[in-house]
Amino acid sequence: MSRIEDYAIIGDLHTAALVARNGSIDWLCLPNFDSPACFAALLADSEAGRWLLAPKGATTCTRRQYRDNTLVLETEWETDDGAVRVLDFMPPRDGVADLVRIVEGIRGSVTMALELVLRFDYGHIVPWVRRSGRGLHAVAGPDSVYLASDVPVHGEHMRTRGEFTVGEGDRVSFVLTWAPSHAQQPRTVDPDKVLKGTTDYWTGWSSRSRAGGPHKDAVQRSLITLKALTYMPTGGIVAAATTSLPEQIGGPRNWDYRYCWLRDATWTLQSLIAGGYTDEAVAWRNWLLRAVAGDPADLQIMYSLHGARRLPEAELDWLSGYEGSRPVRTGNAAAGQFQLDVWGEVLDGLALTRSSLVADHDESWDLQTAIMEHLEKIWDQPDNGLWEMRGPRRHFTHSKVMAWAGADRMVKGIRKSGLPGPADRWAELRDRIHDDVMRHGFDEKRNTFVQSYGSDELDASLLLIPRVGFLPKDDPRVIGTIEAIQRELTEDGFVLRYRPEASDDGLPGREGVFVACSFWLVEALIGARRHDEAGELFERLLTLRNDVGLFSEEWDPQASRQLGNTPQAFSHFALITTALQLHQGDARDSDTPVRKSHGQQQA
Repeated sequence: MSRIEDYAIIGDLHTAALVARNGSIDWLCLPNFDSPACFAALLADSEAGRWLLAPKGATTCTRRQYRDNTLVLETEWETDDGAVRVLDFMPPRDGVADLVRIVEGIRGSVTMALELVLRFDYGHIVPWVRRSGRGLHAVAGPDSVYLASDVPVHGEHMRTRGEFTVGEGDRVSFVLTWAPSHAQQPRTVDPDKVLKGTTDYWTGWSSRSRAGGPHKDAVQRSLITLKALTYMPTGGIVAAATTSLPEQIGGPRNWDYRYCWLRDATWTLQSLIAGGYTDEAVAWRNWLLRAVAGDPADLQIMYSLHGARRLPEAELDWLSGYEGSRPVRTGNAAAGQFQLDVWGEVLDGLALTRSSLVADHDESWDLQTAIMEHLEKIWDQPDNGLWEMRGPRRHFTHSKVMAWAGADRMVKGIRKSGLPGPADRWAELRDRIHDDVMRHGFDEKRNTFVQSYGSDELDASLLLIPRVGFLPKDDPRVIGTIEAIQRELTEDGFVLRYRPEASDDGLPGREGVFVACSFWLVEALIGARRHDEAGELFERLLTLRNDVGLFSEEWDPQASRQLGNTPQAFSHFALITTALQLHQGDARDSDTPVRKSHGQQQA
């Protein structure tokens, strides 16, 4: 089984597939991210589905990379008999989903092996497969898949196999197409034509980027990854392309991340705007507005790509889980949790778009007002917190800080932008929340903020206190919190979200260090004017990416491997914003946050 860091992503802006270093496509959701999977080997084993295409007997590629600034993956293999290159990509969709693989002969003569194991419904259903024209047709229930190629294949033990030889200059193509089973067979695309179209699309998209500085390539790859996690019809961006990749190998901390978290809104918007992608920022903002429309009391922490609210969690007991990590889950019960910070995150994100997308017509103020009026009523209640703890609710310090941020953004919207609303009342509420946090969420003896009121535990979210403007970046209490987290909440210099064994989060076991939290520490160190230390940690974090520049959710410093769902949008958001902080010299030595509209001085 491949390691999590062995996977690269390809996609068509509706869905995505993961390609391993051994030439196997092990994960493909069709027709969109959260639909039943055609392949599911990433979750269990090769019996659950995969598409292997590699030199016969080879176990790993020699090298691979994305073609320029695109989502076209190039994998090269050197053998005793020659060398080949495999191009994997999904053309931007025109009604059906196509997955294209092109084998190019570089030198010599190489025998290639193909093994296609088609399984629907997360590996549960073996489809009916028959020959059709230049390939195969597989069907079961609502799903139909067509394989088109001139390579002869045959059935063997409920799978499709074939061998062929590639010489220097040869090109052999395969097209796997999904369509609804009730529809007519779709046209088969011309592989070389759609390769050019796909390359041109991504090259053109990347040319709009404003990424610069010595880490330009890392930032651009992160921006492309965010785009790859986008569902074009709605503008929604999933947290990751996968479900149930474990935060601890063999443990139960396995969640479905193929949904849109409201908490990600501000990070998404800031990353896209900073990169110059205002169209995508507007699309995400519009998704956000549609998703949260209605009674603010019914606000959820996450929604589907289409904005659906019901995300029932289920366990797939026929799957053994990635390296024995069970259960395998679909859906996410955390959707029903009360997480106070989300109200503040939404208000913060909408304030950001209002200040940054000045040419965009914004009709969200009425909704923001309704959200703020509800926040007034609930801000002092205990919740499940940023990390969706399944233990008892408590008064999380970060949740209160984000309630403060929500009130702060509303006051500024009224006083600075002339929007209607009770500025004095919300300013008084803002001050009351601030006082509450300082009285109950700060440990004066240790000179650090704590995870929750009355707790001794630390939490990486406390690093965001200066980021949202709650306190100045160089405030002694902020510095004390940074130092406490470095002292008590790191492994090998990287930051844990919290210590599960001490935080009563409702689950057994431990987890790795959280990539985004370590980037938060870099930003906090920049704010504390410890630039050398920040730069060193940033460079170390870049080494945790895989060979094609992708992060998962977590890193295991003991086993030196990635953990959690992949590729993880939250990790890539944090890379982009942190790189911006590092390379904007003006902001590095001032108290002005990158989000200039969200300064620390209260209005």
